[in-house]
Amino acid sequence: MQSNCIREASSTCLHACCVNPLLGLPDPRSSPPKTAANPRADFATAVLSSIQPNTFFTNHETLPSLTESVSCLQKALPQYLNTILADKIRAQEYYHLSLSNHVCLDYIGQGLFSYSQRQDCNPTAEIASSSSSVAVSPSQGEMDVPFFDISYKSANLSSCLLYGCQESEFEGRTRKRILRYMNVLEEDYTLVFTANQSSAFRLLADSYPFMSNQNLLTVYDYENEAVEAMIDTAKRKGARTLSAVFSWPSFRVNSKRLRKMIVTKSKPKNRGLFVFPLQSRVTGSQYSYQWMNLARENGWHVLLDACALGAKEMETLGLSLFQPDFLIGSFFKIFGENPSGFCSLIVKKSSISELRQSSTSMGIVSLIPAKGPFENLVFDQTIHQTPSSSTSHQNRNQESPVNGTNSKQKQPLFSEIMEVDKKIDDSGDSGIEFRGLDHADKLGLILISSRNRCLINWLLNALLCLRHPHSGNGIPLIRIFGPKIKLNRGASIAFNVYDWKGERVDPILVQKLADRNKISVSCGFLKNILPSENFQEEKEKMLEKSKNGKQDYGLGVVSISIGFQTNFEDVYRLWSFVSRFLDADFVEKERWRYTALNQTTVEV
Repeated sequence: MQSNCIREASSTCLHACCVNPLLGLPDPRSSPPKTAANPRADFATAVLSSIQPNTFFTNHETLPSLTESVSCLQKALPQYLNTILADKIRAQEYYHLSLSNHVCLDYIGQGLFSYSQRQDCNPTAEIASSSSSVAVSPSQGEMDVPFFDISYKSANLSSCLLYGCQESEFEGRTRKRILRYMNVLEEDYTLVFTANQSSAFRLLADSYPFMSNQNLLTVYDYENEAVEAMIDTAKRKGARTLSAVFSWPSFRVNSKRLRKMIVTKSKPKNRGLFVFPLQSRVTGSQYSYQWMNLARENGWHVLLDACALGAKEMETLGLSLFQPDFLIGSFFKIFGENPSGFCSLIVKKSSISELRQSSTSMGIVSLIPAKGPFENLVFDQTIHQTPSSSTSHQNRNQESPVNGTNSKQKQPLFSEIMEVDKKIDDSGDSGIEFRGLDHADKLGLILISSRNRCLINWLLNALLCLRHPHSGNGIPLIRIFGPKIKLNRGASIAFNVYDWKGERVDPILVQKLADRNKISVSCGFLKNILPSENFQEEKEKMLEKSKNGKQDYGLGVVSISIGFQTNFEDVYRLWSFVSRFLDADFVEKERWRYTALNQTTVEV
């Protein structure tokens, strides 16, 4: 019998809201079937009509207004209207995003709590908001409640997995909630908390037996610091490291070469570790789930990197069919603020015996409930704080490298966020509220996928409508790397800005100027590129050397990611900001403007 998650994923696929997790491996020579009613073509046509067809914008002042743009989107893609619940949740629980006028397009991972939870525990903000009908901005009160801190454990990964690590009540409840959220059964998998993504990859690499399983195969079209750490460790242990390659400029995975690397001539068992992210967090390219099956059938252990997956996307996996040996996922505290948090390294219990005693224990952490308003998290008539968690909290400033919050103590205040109910619900959790995860559960896979699809494809279309003036047919301002307008693509875009001469604007410069306009974007480095003959010359002109000190060549890009907290105004504001590069003097004007304001020269 199928689980609820698999049934929902199947229903989603039937409604063209997500990639079917059961699709076979792609044939690079195949093309989409041509039918009278092709949902992919229909969707692309609808996206193109969300802005006046055949319309190009050569001046940022001629862009349609926000109101006009959202109206056109709703007419072209009426399914977007069905996602209004996400707007309501944002207005009620993440209103700081509007108050601060900041657009966050640089987040990956999952948010544990909502901003309103922090306000509920902030007596200063409560008093201010109750005495005024005007919304209180994040700077108007003490906003240093950290929810929790982390402290390093002196524990070996394999021992911790085999015999368990001492954990507080808070850690236990957090672990159970995350496993449930990620659609992972506790009887099949065990979880340890790590300081960050790099720690999780490095810990696994230190414990994995590369001496006998001598291959490491990764599928990444961009430079990933965590994966690079794993590759370095594997090489030191004598492993052969391999990487999938990607077509230029679409960044589709080269299926023929990847299949050849997976199905090697070596012994069918103990081939090594296959590291698979399902989709690129930079380009938004998606890959077939069946690569995991192919790897398993050919003797590979499978590590699923879930850090780039959006909310609820784990439910498309159907882990009864695709059971990776290892999973890694990122979790942060509050969306729209300092994204400090932790990473989860999840190991299949039947695979624990494959791991060896590692040479280092650095990276495994404890979650320490914060003092002050959240003391009630671990205090109740029937629940008490453990001595170990108390000691760790006292030392957290010395031990935790991911503090990022003020450690000043506050008087306890009972809060609905951390209210501890004496009763345990059917899922085994107490009354602790992880509202960020709860909101994703409430919205569900279908709604979130549909919303992200509408927003990311509208933005793609809008960016491609920007053309430099006085350039004949119009030189595009933006170049997209990865999938273009597409029904099934990830909620990320990789792009570069080009001036009227066709020269690329440095992505770091674009990032700095975006930040000054209260828009947060990321920068990435695309690599492992395999161009076709038609693009060979172009690729050689555009590639640059990586700044990681290695002989890696690729292309630096600007990258953005959206989630269920993103709304239409966020993507519109990015479009509006990027359109200002149509002004040939935009960068110089910005430099002079900030020099005048600060009376100093500001590098941009």
